[in-house]
Amino acid sequence: MTNDSRRRSVPTQKTDTPPEEKGRRSNGEQREVRWVQIRLIPIWLRVVLVIVLIIVAAILGTMVGYSVIGQGKAMDVFNLETWRHIFDIMNGKE
Repeated sequence: MTNDSRRRSVPTQKTDTPPEEKGRRSNGEQREVRWVQIRLIPIWLRVVLVIVLIIVAAILGTMVGYSVIGQGKAMDVFNLETWRHIFDIMNGKE
């Protein structure tokens, strides 16, 4: 994976900055100091983090809902029989 932050740099606008705020090259030329935005967390990692957080929130929500509202054990929500029972109730089989 490459770091493509250089391609996303925003060109600076010409301003009347005093010479003290400009950098100097080794040959004595002044160069304009550019502000470059560097993303600490890339976009793809943000998307993955959001998806993971949604999954974790769904798991925690079912555990809390089943144990607090349903008066059952929190880990019983992962049993297949629990979900079969829930779907049977939803489909009118029980």
